[in-house]
Amino acid sequence: MAGRSPWLQSDQPVGPRPPSARAVARWILTHPDALAEGDRLQLKAVLANCPEVAALAEHVRSFAHMLTHLQGDQLPTWIEAATSTELPSLRRFAQHLERDLDAVTAGLTQPWNSGVVEGHVNRIKMLKRQIFGRAGFALLRKRVLLS
Repeated sequence: MAGRSPWLQSDQPVGPRPPSARAVARWILTHPDALAEGDRLQLKAVLANCPEVAALAEHVRSFAHMLTHLQGDQLPTWIEAATSTELPSLRRFAQHLERDLDAVTAGLTQPWNSGVVEGHVNRIKMLKRQIFGRAGFALLRKRVLLS
């Protein structure tokens, strides 16, 4: 085939399609016990082939453990480890946590949070957006009280 482009002639077999960044992020953010066996094997292959992703996964998992077990006292150690990595995004995240260290430590230590209040605020804003420009405060008040 003299007329074919050398780019179209390939002796390389086509391998399996690599996972998307979204899939890898989901695997890293999911608790290891909750991953399906196929996902666990694919994540293991990705971590074996990319040391940067493996390092990021280790930091994410340690932060998640600190968050779920309310171990905010370990935050300065985690920040120090995260800022010493070669991962710029993780380093920036750790530096931003350090700006308000007392509040973040309290959030990772205290058993209570404002999640319920934030949920109600989000619901009220959604209702407000739905009737924007169509009705006044009286209807908004009625919808908030009845929903």
